[in-house]
Parts: sequence; structure tokens; C-alpha cells
Amino acid sequence: MTRRIFLYCLLIVLGSSCTKQDINKPKLDSLLTSLQGNNKAMGSLAISVGGKVIYSRAFGYRSISENEKKVPDSHTKYRIGSISKMFTATMIFQLIEEGKLTLNDRLANWFPELPNAQKITIGNMLNHRSGLHNFTNDTAYWHYMTRSHTEAEMAAIFAKQKPDFEPDEKADYSNTNFVLLGYIVEKITKKTYAKELKERITSIIGLNDTYYGDKGSVKNNEAFSYVFAVKWMPMDETDMSIPAGAGAIVSTPNDLTKFIEALFAGKLISADHLNMMKTLKDNYGMAMFEMDFNERKGYGHTGGIDGFRSILTYFPNEKLAITYCSNGGIYSVNKVRDAALSIYFNKPFTMPDFNATQLKPEVLDKYIGIYSSKQIGFKVTITRDNGTLIAQGTNQPQFALVPVAQDRFSIDETGIILDFDLAKNRFVLEQGNSETYFTKNK
Repeated sequence: MTRRIFLYCLLIVLGSSCTKQDINKPKLDSLLTSLQGNNKAMGSLAISVGGKVIYSRAFGYRSISENEKKVPDSHTKYRIGSISKMFTATMIFQLIEEGKLTLNDRLANWFPELPNAQKITIGNMLNHRSGLHNFTNDTAYWHYMTRSHTEAEMAAIFAKQKPDFEPDEKADYSNTNFVLLGYIVEKITKKTYAKELKERITSIIGLNDTYYGDKGSVKNNEAFSYVFAVKWMPMDETDMSIPAGAGAIVSTPNDLTKFIEALFAGKLISADHLNMMKTLKDNYGMAMFEMDFNERKGYGHTGGIDGFRSILTYFPNEKLAITYCSNGGIYSVNKVRDAALSIYFNKPFTMPDFNATQLKPEVLDKYIGIYSSKQIGFKVTITRDNGTLIAQGTNQPQFALVPVAQDRFSIDETGIILDFDLAKNRFVLEQGNSETYFTKNK
């Protein structure tokens, strides 16, 4: 018996030593310091293993004014954009477990005026198979995004939009789905989304810095978003009544790691429903994506609203959660996540050299102009501000272009690449698997 106990204890010690991972904090600090020093990013990063935060650092500024620059801390809150969808889906599954809803219930039960409402199910909306047009893709969105809207006003906007495809025919990402799912939570419970979020999730697992957002507040330690073009410039602030259940939550990296750990630990929904969230159909889960790192399988979501960009990933086998929230910059959140994971897992990693691709002003001037696309009826204006090229689409915010190769620039925070052909006075805008051609106006 004594020998068996000794061997059992030895196995526990060996097992814990195999899974324990010391983190190279100085190297992670150097990465974030470099991003801040080169005006490539501002934000906050947190890494948690087995429910314990092993790294947390905020950098840059949470607000910038003529008189003062306020630095962030671990409790500074960021708009998390579409990561909110994971919270909305969690509440939907909770209602299903309470017998108040099913995945096969039709959208027409609450919004019969919407196109194909009799065919669209709750399940279709959860995994982006409803065919409902993504309202944030429309040019009109940029005209009303800063103004408060009621549920009825948003539903009226959705009702006028033609569906992109028949329900369950295929999958395509649409914020419209989750705005409506948030409304359905309110209609079933007779309470606001904000109250349901608190009662069903944040108060249960102790998320003290997570809530439904309102107008940004410096006094409440909230971050404001910026874009860097020679200096940090403030972005327009979306009214939170617009994204609602699709993107209106404010949180911190520490809270988000705690949320996803609780989700995978079965503290919020059943294992069967968590499996539904994780299971991909045409690359879409139910408010969750597969977000691997090398051979390690991870799950989570990204978020973007105004100048905020966020990424949340959980690796079940490693019990590792990582969250990065940015309130400004031109270095993508995916690159920060992958760099942090490379450092954590002791993978080969080279610090980015931000001076390697600097171009002289006379070279940048060759790209300046107004470019139009016949494919989408859209214009992009390219200007220069000292040593930085600035791109601005019709009725959209400005973005800095980062040179990555000869005649090739990126908008890192959006994943967009602009590939110029100066001889033909045009560029190709690459995003995902799509290509859109823009020709310079004479």
C-alpha cells in the first residue's frame, strides 16, 4: 500500500511538472514595450493556465487628450466587439436548458416582418446560416452607427435588407443574427440584456469588470480607441444600442480568460451545448471558431468595434486561456496572440523589426490618389501624412498603411492587404479569399 501511494504521488508530481510552463516574462514585456514604443499598438494582454493568471500587462494609453495621457491597468475596460457573441450564445443555451427556447424555434415567433423569418431557426442564427444580410457591411451603417437606436428601429433596418441566401443553404458571418438573438433573450426573460448578462453570467463567475457598455467613461477606467497616423487620433464611438448582443459588451482580458475557463468547465452551460458551440459547420461554430496554434487546438472568438480589436482563445488540453484587447494600433491582434504563444511555448520567435520596411516620402507619393472599384461601387482615398500612407474608404475611418513588401501594404488591424500595380494605376484589395480591384481616378 505504501509503495502504491508513493508511485501515485510520483505520477502526480511528474504529471504536474510536464504540464507546468514557466513563461518568459521579460521577452513578453519586450514585445509589448516594442509595440508601444513604435506606436504599433496599445492594449492589455492576459494569459491564464489552470485558472491562474500567469501574465497580465496593460500598455500604452487608455485615453489621450491635449492635457493628459492616462495609462491603463489590469482593470481598464475595453470594448470587446464580437466576443460579445459568445456571451449571447451562452444565454441562449441557458434558456434552452430551462425549457424556454429550442434550437428549432423560428425567428417569426418574435420578428415575423423579417425576410425568411418563418424558415430561420435559432440554430441557423447561432452558426451564421440564416442568410440574413450583415447590416454592418452596408455603407449606410457608417451614417447611423453613432446614434442611439431602439429595437424597433434596428428591426426596421433589418426588414428592408434582402437576404444573402436561403436559410441553411450555406454559412456567412452576419452581425444581424446576434443583434436579434440578444433581443430574443430580452423578449423571453422580460429583462434587459444588461440585467440578464449580470444575473446569468458575470455575477455567477465573478466578472467584476464586465458589463453591457454605454458611452465611454474615463472615470470608469474605460479605454477609448485610436488610430495612429503620425499621432494617435480618436476614433468615432459607436452607440452601443447598435451592436447590442452582437458586440456591445465591455470587459478586461483578465475577466475574459475567467469567462472562457468557466464556459469550458461547465459552470455556465452543459457539456453538450458547449460541444455545439465548438462544432464547426462550414468553418462556423455556434458563436465560436477553431483558433489553433501549430498542433494545439484552440477555440474562441475575435472582436472589432471602432478602433478596438480583441482576441480570446482557450486551449482545452493545455487549460490555457489567452486574451488580448487593443484600443489602437496597426499591429494585428492575431500577431500579438501568436507571438505571445510562441514565447510561452518556447517556440522560435523573432521580435518584429519595425524599421525594416520604412519608405521615403517621395516613394510613398507614387501611391497617393483616389481609387474606385466598379465591383462594389466604392472609393478609397490614399494620402500621405509625413512618412505614413493613410487609406480612407467612403464614409469610413482612416487607417494607416504598413509597407510589407515592394508595392504591398497592409492594414494590420483588419487583415486587409493592398497590392499596388503602379504601371496600371491600380491596386488589388485582398481580404480573406476575396480580391477587389481599384483603379486610380484620372
